Amino acid sequence: MAALPMDLALTVLMGGFLLAVLFFVLRVEDWRSYTPAGGGLGQVEERRVEYAEKPSGILRWLTTVDHKDIGMLYGLYGLIAFIWGGLGVLLMRIELLAPDIDLMQAGFYNALLTTHGLTMLLLFGTPMIAAFANYFIPLLIGADDMAFPRINAIAFWLLPPAAILVWIGFPLAAMGTGIQAPQTSWTMYTPLSAEQPSPATDLMILGLHLSGISATMGAINFIATIFTERDIGWPELDLFSWTMLTQSGLILFAFPLLGSAFIMLLLDRNFGTTFFAVDGGGGPLLWQHLFWFFGHPEVYILVLPPMGLVSLILPRFSGRKLFGYKFVVYSTLAIGVLSFGVWAHHMFATGIDPRIRVSFMAVSMAIAIPSAVKVFNWITTMWNGNLRMTAPMLFCVGFVQNFIIGGVTGVFLASIPVDLVLHDTYYVVGHFHFIVMGAIAVALFAGVYYWFPIYTGKMYQTRLAHWHFWLTMIGSNVTFFAMIFLGYGGMPRRYVTYLPQFTTWHQVATLGAVILAIGQLIFIWNIVQSWLEGPVVEDGDPWNLKADGMESPEWTWFEKKRETALADGGETANSELEGESESDGERESTEDDN
Repeated sequence: MAALPMDLALTVLMGGFLLAVLFFVLRVEDWRSYTPAGGGLGQVEERRVEYAEKPSGILRWLTTVDHKDIGMLYGLYGLIAFIWGGLGVLLMRIELLAPDIDLMQAGFYNALLTTHGLTMLLLFGTPMIAAFANYFIPLLIGADDMAFPRINAIAFWLLPPAAILVWIGFPLAAMGTGIQAPQTSWTMYTPLSAEQPSPATDLMILGLHLSGISATMGAINFIATIFTERDIGWPELDLFSWTMLTQSGLILFAFPLLGSAFIMLLLDRNFGTTFFAVDGGGGPLLWQHLFWFFGHPEVYILVLPPMGLVSLILPRFSGRKLFGYKFVVYSTLAIGVLSFGVWAHHMFATGIDPRIRVSFMAVSMAIAIPSAVKVFNWITTMWNGNLRMTAPMLFCVGFVQNFIIGGVTGVFLASIPVDLVLHDTYYVVGHFHFIVMGAIAVALFAGVYYWFPIYTGKMYQTRLAHWHFWLTMIGSNVTFFAMIFLGYGGMPRRYVTYLPQFTTWHQVATLGAVILAIGQLIFIWNIVQSWLEGPVVEDGDPWNLKADGMESPEWTWFEKKRETALADGGETANSELEGESESDGERESTEDDN
């Protein structure tokens, strides 16, 4: 009973925080200006986005509403979350090196497993995609900024407290408070998540709810920006913007439902409701339906923008336009529609009506078709092309390879008889990680390297980038294939120990994880060192895209920015680039880079 007042106090505290945020949001009148509230909606149309009084230094980053600055903040945040999640899983893999290693207690292992999954999906994947989208979508569509710059800033600043709430169980446990870190697994299945007494679980759920609010606000902004701010027609819209538009639509339908499920779970935990309790008229299956109605579209929320990145970058280094542009667009929209009809394939083993299972199996297999269309278009684009194996191109090719493996292994899980055998085994872990780390993260690396000259004005070390690629590909394939073989052998997932016959493949998986980790250390070193000391880009077309007629709007903007900076002796002009989304904050970053 002593924990109940603590739970109530924490819940009331977070509720008050959310109400304060809501009050602040509602009182802001002029969403599109940088100046403080008071301008009124009537003045929005008379004034374009300007940043004439934008401060410098740390205050700039705390108050900015410039889409490029916010994109950089999202990127830094995503990198921190990536490091946290990566260190957690590396500890877990070391624990699994042998069945009798006691590096950590089972509870701590379960807590790492819980936060690793949530961190990589909601605190790394979605924000890192938002980093690219915030920075480049206005440049790609010719907009001054995002449609609602203030909402854009608020959406980001909800994420740091979200991460603190998700991770806070670990420092609370280390301080000897008696509070344990959440141990629900990332799926938070009831009744475990409803009955686990730790207040840190409530804080984690509130943090996840904040991250969902952030994603929803961002999705509204992207939709409004692409529909109302672009100066190009739909046939000229790039594939990355198409996939972000589709992803934002998925978020609008999926995340509010997840938020409703979180609220019901918090009510069950703290106020005695019975949404997920059988004895009160609810049931654990309700949580599974609500969670997976979000959970499987979430896979496509994460994978569609990387598909767009590959569709944008791969043709640039193939020397030809993307084959079948319209088919790629239509397949993107088809994935968006079909993704809401496959959630129950996660529940084939729960005893639902066989006729319902068959319908979900059919849709789960059908959704592989638009994904395959994209793969064939990427391969055909490269066929007989003038391939240049730069780091961005290598990561695009790596994405295609790992996506094929992840997709094919997923088709097997869509089959009811096969799924009943492989359900909750390491096969599922291997399949899922081929998509999340092997494909999504690899495509994000391609985006980082491709646009590195734009947001730093410098070039990375090519040799280190190639080392990063090969270590990432070798490490991911060794790790995740070992997991698939463990699943074939019947090894269940989410166990801190195992039978001796699984030792060899666990050791192989741990070896692959170490190789993968070394590759990411090289990546972080390369990015940081090149940002600080890398060679300054001497050309507005560092990838020589003009030679093949493959230049895109963001590189045109970059070239104009460089030319203006050179004409002013290293300082960007005050007025000439305002129409090109140039702000005082951007001018300061240009001065620093030069």
